[in-house]
Amino acid sequence: MPPLDLTADEVLTTTRAVRKRLDLNRPVERELIEECLELATQAPTGRNRQRWDFVLVTDPEKRAALADLYRLGLARPRQQVVRDGVNRGDLVRGQRIADSAQYLYDHLHEVPVLLVPCIRVQGRHENGSHVGQANTWGSILPAVWQFMLAARSRGLGTAWTTPHLHYEKEAAELLGIPYETVLQTALIPLAHTIGTDFRPGPRVEAKEIAHWDAW
Repeated sequence: MPPLDLTADEVLTTTRAVRKRLDLNRPVERELIEECLELATQAPTGRNRQRWDFVLVTDPEKRAALADLYRLGLARPRQQVVRDGVNRGDLVRGQRIADSAQYLYDHLHEVPVLLVPCIRVQGRHENGSHVGQANTWGSILPAVWQFMLAARSRGLGTAWTTPHLHYEKEAAELLGIPYETVLQTALIPLAHTIGTDFRPGPRVEAKEIAHWDAW
């Protein structure tokens, strides 16, 4: 399948979190996934260590078990997630987002591919400091985002989710991931999209968040 006829700017501005428009009935070709992975690994990475790994879950039973851990993370989270503070989002769209999230909650096990991006560490103590966390996340997030952009350009939809990380150890056991030396960073549904006509999302104007030379 050739990439969609999109400019770089169009890919950057229309790569949305896709939930309701994931095609649950159409398989995702392995060749497309491998193309996305090739592009993902061109992302910058700290000291070129390339510590990333990508676990692609297509087995129906494992997908169902992973989806159950996702739901458990929402229903019975093990860690407190602070949601107070700045919110520049469009509050009017809040219900639509909630409906979309509920749809993914109900259908995650039906998504043809679940991606768990990982990063290798010497031990979980590496993230004990703010600098350590910045180093770790800075070496995996660009690659995952490039994967998601590559997926969009090929008619595939993705969404970044994290609830299953409340039960990361159980997910590690399910997927054979070495828990002490490999951090899971997200759970990303991957499927062909129903239609490809995505638009830029509502965002705050750049001038409202730009600080030149001082805060």
